[in-house]
Amino acid sequence: MTVDTTPRTPTWTYVDGEWLSGNPPLIGPTSHAMWLGSTVFDGARWFEGLSPDLDLHCQRINRSALAMHMQPTMSAEEIERLAREGVAKFDGKTAIYIKPMYWAEHGAPGSVVAPDAASTRFALCLFEAPMHTATPHTLTVSPFRRPSPECAMTDAKAGSLYPNSGRMILEARARGFDNALALDMNGNVAETASSNIFMVKDGVVFTPIPNRTFLAGITRSRVITLLRQAGFDVQEVTLSVADFLGADEVFTSGNYSKIAPVSRLDGSDYQEGPVTRKALDLYMDWARSGSDM
Repeated sequence: MTVDTTPRTPTWTYVDGEWLSGNPPLIGPTSHAMWLGSTVFDGARWFEGLSPDLDLHCQRINRSALAMHMQPTMSAEEIERLAREGVAKFDGKTAIYIKPMYWAEHGAPGSVVAPDAASTRFALCLFEAPMHTATPHTLTVSPFRRPSPECAMTDAKAGSLYPNSGRMILEARARGFDNALALDMNGNVAETASSNIFMVKDGVVFTPIPNRTFLAGITRSRVITLLRQAGFDVQEVTLSVADFLGADEVFTSGNYSKIAPVSRLDGSDYQEGPVTRKALDLYMDWARSGSDM
């Protein structure tokens, strides 16, 4: 059976010193990454001639590789330069997702299960992906939990963490919701299946305190900083589902869609409130102020 691996959108990938169009075959059946899941990635965005915090995303991919016991082969500055080079290959009309990746090709000597750091490979993939900023979405509490650092490689943006997110989303959609609210192993709110989360109560902004069960994102950090600079009280604390059900506003942050309001969490409905709109305005104003590219 022939499988169509043609990308659905224009795509360019840099690997082994050259740019390749489409979806090049990079990982074979004996590759450690395919067999045993040693992949890490990061995701930055280009839109409207901007790529906010691109440098921070390029730095984080190298930290993820180290956390997964691989050896980065590119400096953050090299990755950033290549990303800008890749962006120039597109027509500039549609937003782009910028995805640097590392994986191990071989297992470590004497223990095939562990990755061989010396076999680490790098690729940088860019593809068109329209923004869905400010699009309201619904959430339901997932029956599945985020793992703790003792159970999984939670200190890396590891591909192996995402099947758990995928089943959260599929289970939520089967019940008529867009996404899932994920709890940690202690039953506290961590994030959604694909983004960080904020709530607003009586004008105060709350977001789960980083406890290494979820990736405290770059966009999350930027939103917190911008809101605080604008005079908002933003608190990173332990939060329960009940806290969110009683909130005045709920919104998510993430690199893919930046900031988006939550319109419903199970039985609670929310309006897109003034703090959510302000957070988006602050972020976009900052991005357009010449923060990057």
